[in-house]
Amino acid sequence: MKITVIGLGYVGTVAAACLADAGHDVTGVDIDPGRVANLQSGRVPIYEPGLQEMAQSAVAAGRLRFTQPDDFEEPLGRVALVATGTPPGGGGGADLRQMRSALAWVREQRSWDTTVVMKSTVPPGTGERMITHELRGSGICYVSNPEFLREGRAIQDWQHPNRIVIGVALGDTGSVDVLKAMNVGIDAPRIVTDITSAEMIKYASNALLATRISFMNEIASLCERVGASIDAVSQGLAMDPRTGGRIYAGVGYGGSCFPKDVRALDHLALTSGVSVELLRAVITVNNRQRLLPLYALRERFCGAISGLRVAVLGLAFKPDTDDVREAPALDLIRALSDDGVLVTAHDPQANESARAFLPESVELVSDPMAATKGAQAVVLMTEWEQLVDADWESIASGMCPPRFVFDGRNALDAALMQELGFEYTGVGRGRTTDFWTRSIPLYVPNDQGAQ
Repeated sequence: MKITVIGLGYVGTVAAACLADAGHDVTGVDIDPGRVANLQSGRVPIYEPGLQEMAQSAVAAGRLRFTQPDDFEEPLGRVALVATGTPPGGGGGADLRQMRSALAWVREQRSWDTTVVMKSTVPPGTGERMITHELRGSGICYVSNPEFLREGRAIQDWQHPNRIVIGVALGDTGSVDVLKAMNVGIDAPRIVTDITSAEMIKYASNALLATRISFMNEIASLCERVGASIDAVSQGLAMDPRTGGRIYAGVGYGGSCFPKDVRALDHLALTSGVSVELLRAVITVNNRQRLLPLYALRERFCGAISGLRVAVLGLAFKPDTDDVREAPALDLIRALSDDGVLVTAHDPQANESARAFLPESVELVSDPMAATKGAQAVVLMTEWEQLVDADWESIASGMCPPRFVFDGRNALDAALMQELGFEYTGVGRGRTTDFWTRSIPLYVPNDQGAQ
């Protein structure tokens, strides 16, 4: 099948590479000349395990190419997959200008057998409006096909999704067949519904997971007060099939989807005359969580943190990505810098991505040893395997007393850290004795940063 992917950001690049890998003939289109040039030369502008190798292989095989809209000189594909950004707009709603421009460009191609497959996350009701206005009289079919990719595991999630959601106009069985052909070789449950419900499934999925994360963080705060262990509590909850899989307490969610989608859903509720207080509470809790290390440092050092040397490990919002959009670490570092803290930071992939968002005083270094040398405190903000499994004994020897550690992801072995001479604090872990830290699994790779 011939497919045109419009928008080569995170979702679009993954989609183009995976579709070409599946045997489709794919052209990726983007208005950013630098991004297109990088992709044409084999350099994928984002970090995602396996993505660059997959894209290079597909280009070499002749199934994948990249261009700008003005240089597009071929027939539009049977599918025009739209993956443009929908960043936050005024008042918390989604800015749909990129998506509207993409649809206008598709219409200009005058391809009467094209089906628009909308991968961009758009507010419920958007698709119906696009059919009524932007695509009216064009003969172009419109399908809502939201993506559920986890950064760091995007290829796996594309090839082995837990569900495929297809939103079509009433009676449009032809578009359902097009989607089945596009997803050839993928075995997953399918739900076929109306366009608005498909759009709502995406928003509701992100909002529900964000709610579960904020709920667990609230329980962690209570555990801290009463002396309970959030590790035991979260494991006990996970054993109940009614409450879903295990959720880990920490410094909150970030990334390109959860924060903006929860705010956009709240905005949609307000403009629809519905008050969804729970969503606002979710946002409030998440904003608070990312500053927990600041509160802990102030308490440990009796408020005198100006001039304190602190190492921040992890800048990306989750492991296995260089994405720093809405990353908790950035807000923390800016707050620490405002308090006069001397910050040295390291991330295995996101140093370059983070530089533009951090104060000039923040030193970015190439490894955790360099970041922690001479520091009195260290904060783990992203649970990269390289950071969790770092040589913490050597880190301890290079730090200065009191060697305070704030584990923002509850990813470290608390008892081991104490044995190495660190003053260890986690999120809601309460007791950090040998029994509590070694009798239950301390760390399982965290899948909750879904998008």
